[in-house]
Amino acid sequence: MKINTINNNISHKGLLTNKAVLKGLEFASEHSASTIAGTSLVMASMVRPLVISKTPDVDSENKKYMMANSIISGLIKFAAVEAIAIPVENAVKRIDKTPEKYLAQKTIESLKGASENLPQSANYKFATQILKLSTGIITAIPKSMLTIALIPVFMDKFFNKKQPAVKKINPYDEIDKIFEPMKSNNPSFKGSIPDIAAKGLGKVINNNSFQNFVKNNSHNASNIARNITIATDVLLTGSFIHRTKKSKEIKEERKNPLIYNSIIGTTASILGGYTIDKAVQAGSKNFIKKFSELNKNDPKLPKYIEGINILRPTLIFAGLYYGILPLISTYLADKTDKFIKSKESTK
Repeated sequence: MKINTINNNISHKGLLTNKAVLKGLEFASEHSASTIAGTSLVMASMVRPLVISKTPDVDSENKKYMMANSIISGLIKFAAVEAIAIPVENAVKRIDKTPEKYLAQKTIESLKGASENLPQSANYKFATQILKLSTGIITAIPKSMLTIALIPVFMDKFFNKKQPAVKKINPYDEIDKIFEPMKSNNPSFKGSIPDIAAKGLGKVINNNSFQNFVKNNSHNASNIARNITIATDVLLTGSFIHRTKKSKEIKEERKNPLIYNSIIGTTASILGGYTIDKAVQAGSKNFIKKFSELNKNDPKLPKYIEGINILRPTLIFAGLYYGILPLISTYLADKTDKFIKSKESTK
């Protein structure tokens, strides 16, 4: 028994100092938005559609629409977030390397505090994580617009091959419509795009109001991924409901099941995910302490811990929303729609 305990401790220690594990945590820290979007892509395009397809006693056409919504939203979320997340993440790396080039000296001193250098400062790490994770919020409305526009196309292409085709929609036209207001007739750039992005983020970080917010809330840094995930999901769901109601391409009888499924799934995942994440976070204090002790001489330790705080809520919310809850939300959405329709028919 004693030998087994020793072996377990050795293997546990090896895992916590494993180079591949540490590299993964560093990636999650530096590419937080990409990590969340990539996890969503895998779960939305594979796991959730499978769970929906296996849900018993649900209208088959409703299932198809919900599967189409999951696959398309996962693909578009990844593409939309990456289009903004990669430039932002690269810009943050530039600021990390030469903060004096992009930030005012007053900002550097203010955020650095007692830390040896700026990138290791808790305030600075919190500020840059807000900027990286906010790409999900920025792309939420365009994502819901594209999802709604492309659901009928997906249905026509993969599920309704023998039925009359719906109005053809060119995805590239839809993207152009969404981003048209952002275009300039005479674009002019001085310097490289990564450098321009870094200067833009530098202006945000230099803002006094932003700095005050960061310093007042950096103690809550371990919850930033969870809180922004919740805010993004609420915005996405609200926009999705609005766009679904307005859509002329989605069949009227399929709109409400899609809306009910979205409301039930998002509400349950937020409540369940928040509760589970808080419990896991509280129970992981000893783990973080041991992990920190084992890697105390590694200069990248703050990034590893930041990576843990990104992965923890990401995996919890993704597991719930894409893996467990679809079975419940799909069933309840279908039954709610049928119940309301039966009540209306008796009036």
